[in-house]
Amino acid sequence: MSEAFTELHAGGLDLLIVADHASAHVPPDIDLGIDPTLLSNHVAIDIGVAEVSRLLAEQLGCSAIFGGVSRLVIDLNREETAPGLLPVMSDGHSIPGNRDADLLARLIRFHHPYHHQVEHRLAGMTSPFILSVHSFTPQLASDPEQKRPWEIGILYNEDDRAARIAIPLLQAAGLMVGDQQPYSGQLLNATMNRHAEANGIPYLGIEMRQDLVADVAGQRRFADLIGPIVLECRNRLA
Repeated sequence: MSEAFTELHAGGLDLLIVADHASAHVPPDIDLGIDPTLLSNHVAIDIGVAEVSRLLAEQLGCSAIFGGVSRLVIDLNREETAPGLLPVMSDGHSIPGNRDADLLARLIRFHHPYHHQVEHRLAGMTSPFILSVHSFTPQLASDPEQKRPWEIGILYNEDDRAARIAIPLLQAAGLMVGDQQPYSGQLLNATMNRHAEANGIPYLGIEMRQDLVADVAGQRRFADLIGPIVLECRNRLA
């Protein structure tokens, strides 16, 4: 057991689902100085990601690794030197408890063991493929004029092999797909840069719109749509 991550092993397929922001957990010895209701907000957790990832792991017969703490504790999808790794502001919300926090201690406690476990699982696979699962809010409180109509976004940095397979398949399934939307994977792709692109491992990075995966029906719908497409990407590339 680790407070930095949880795992689900639903089968032996060489496919690892990675969900950096699947948890809103804040350890009891960490005081972020925020209203606890903020922990159900998108600034604290990728809504719907844990549920969809579990459904996908069970459907595909593979393993999944879930980040064990809220991104307000430490952002697992950031490089160790990146701004925002230990956020003091997020979408207009102040996180005062992070201003004097010990960054190195949080890296050692959460960031390092999480990423070491991802490395460990991938090392045990003969022909690995990674599915990175995130979700995005349809509107930012700090930028209400910005519209985010896409139902799902596909993110990547240099390696777009799986993206080129998945995008037309998702469109054919009836989804409004954003290619490098609602933001660029060239900027926000730290976990996949480290574990996939740096090692030549094929991967698919998806972002689901949170309001569409906030309930059981939406989570099942997206898992049913995404599962066969992920498998197609994996079978062509892994």
